[in-house]
This record gives sequence, structure tokens and C-alpha cells, in this order.
Amino acid sequence: MEQVQDARVGILGYGIYLPAKRMRAREISQATGGFWTEAAVAEKLGVLQKPIPGETDGTQEMGWLAARDALERTGLDPVEIDLILCIGEEWKEYPLTTSALYIQDKIGAVNAWGIDVQNRCCTTCAAIKMAKDMMVADPEIRTVLIAGGYRNGDFVDYRDKNMSMMYNLAAGGGALILQRGMDRNLVLGTHIMADGSFARDAGVEIGGTARPFTADTVEEGYKSLRLLDAAHMKDRLNAVSVPNWHHCIDESLRKSGNLTRRDIGYLAILHFKRSQHNAMVAELGLTPEQTIYLEDYGHIGQIDQILSLALGLEQGKIRDGTLVTMVAAGIGYVWASTCVRWGRV
Repeated sequence: MEQVQDARVGILGYGIYLPAKRMRAREISQATGGFWTEAAVAEKLGVLQKPIPGETDGTQEMGWLAARDALERTGLDPVEIDLILCIGEEWKEYPLTTSALYIQDKIGAVNAWGIDVQNRCCTTCAAIKMAKDMMVADPEIRTVLIAGGYRNGDFVDYRDKNMSMMYNLAAGGGALILQRGMDRNLVLGTHIMADGSFARDAGVEIGGTARPFTADTVEEGYKSLRLLDAAHMKDRLNAVSVPNWHHCIDESLRKSGNLTRRDIGYLAILHFKRSQHNAMVAELGLTPEQTIYLEDYGHIGQIDQILSLALGLEQGKIRDGTLVTMVAAGIGYVWASTCVRWGRV
């Protein structure tokens, strides 16, 4: 019985960092040259405003600031952290530096080792699964910090009409602290699936080894997050995305003790266009009160699930006993769902 109890993994707490600067619907419209009106940005794309990085808001910096916020909220001594899984993006202050170790040093987690994890906007769900599995498998890992920052919106060219699906990209940092042996906020099932036929349909086109920077392409390269195969991505994504999402949700529920969609109490879902959000909420048999549409935040990549969790708790939408279902998707293409039973067992 003690072994079963000790194998339970729960969320001790969360942390959030959001830059002070905001880009509003009017400014997004202006950046598109007026092709998207302010009203269309707000209503169709579903962005009223979004945080964008200030001068010091680097990816690694935002990650450790979110981690610090989590430590302050929980009162955890950082020396108790055994492992740091950094969910920060590849676009960061210094390429080829290890973000997890930057966070380790900044917060004083002297007993922790760290790994940078990359699964695009599914990274939080993937890291939660990794943290839980590693804690259950290794008795020396009891406390895991998941933290990172995101600012991929730097690469968006608002004049590129194919990129409207990424006009919502914002900036911020998020953190979760997971512990083994908890009796509350238990991490239940996760399901992740992928379709590698999308692997090179979207990405930053210039600046890698395939198309290195040249003296003539530097300026273009820093705005070259593009649909590299727009026709394939849009056609195939429209065909498979919603079924794959539903499959992940249903499987994460099944892995959580044969639960069903009727058991979902709160949907912590990433930001995407308003009609798609409303359709998914309805298809899952939920009401708008059982989720939060991130129209004031945009899409902060893999930070969305942590932000939605934080907002749900702050607004009283998540209470003891609520089944929280986190839903994510990332270019590549990856879909994921993770269930958490909030409150004491």
C-alpha cells in the first residue's frame, strides 16, 4: 500500500511570467497592412491582445522567472528539486546553451540535473508524462520542475497571408512543480500521437544548415517562420487534426481510470481561432464556463496549458475534485491530452 501511495504524482504548484508589453488587435491588423481588419483579428482569429517580449524577455529568462514564481507560490526549497525538464523553445538568448541548466543556476537548484525537452506546443504535456514516468521508475527522483519560456512570434511575418494561423503567437513563461507521493492534484493519464508527414510543412526556413544565413538573407531569415508546404499542411491538417485530438482526449481519459468526456470538468486548451475553439468545446459536450478562451493572451505555445490552469484556479472554475483535461497540438505534427484530478484524493 505504501508503494502505491508513493507512486502517486501530483502538481505541487505552478508559476507564470508574462511580459508587460502588449500587442493589440489593431496593431496586428496594421502589421498585416490592413489585410486583416481589427474586427476580424478580434473576432475570427480571437486575439484582443497578446503579450510580446520586452528588451530583457529572453526565452531562458522568462523560464527561470516562471520557475521563481512557482517556488514563491509553493514555498518549496529549490535544493529539493531533483530534475528540471525545460520546456522552453529553441529560439533563445544563446544557441546551443542548455536552458534547463540556466534555470538550475538562477533558482539555486544545486541538487538537480536537467534536460531540454522539445515537442513544440505539445511540450508541456510531453514533459508531464516524462516527469511522472521518471519519478515512478527512479526512486531517486521525487521532485521535478517543468519550466520554460516562449517567444516564437518573433519570426512571424504578418505580411505573409499563409501565416494567419500564427498571428496569435505571443510570449511568456510557465512552470509546474511535480512531486511523487502526493495526495492531491494527481497526474493521471496522458496520450500523445504524431504524424511525421507534417515534419517539414512548417518551420523557420532560413538560418539552419539547409538554408544558412547569408549577407543578403539575414533580415528575411528573422521573419521566415513559414508554411513550407502550405497546401499539404492545410489540406491534411483539416482532415486529421480534430479526429486525432479527440482520440488523444478519449485515450487520456481511458488511461485515467476508464473516464469519459462526461467526466471532464475543465478544459485547459491552447489558443486557436474562435470558431474552432467553440466547436471543440461543443463537440466535447462542455459549456464555455468549463474553459477559458485565451483571447487576452494569444498563443504562448506550450505555456498555454499552464496559463489556462492558473486562470482556471484564479477564476474558481477549477475546484477540489475537478477533472482538468489539458489539450495541446504542435507543428510537426503532434497532438496530446493530459488529465489531472485537482484537489485532495
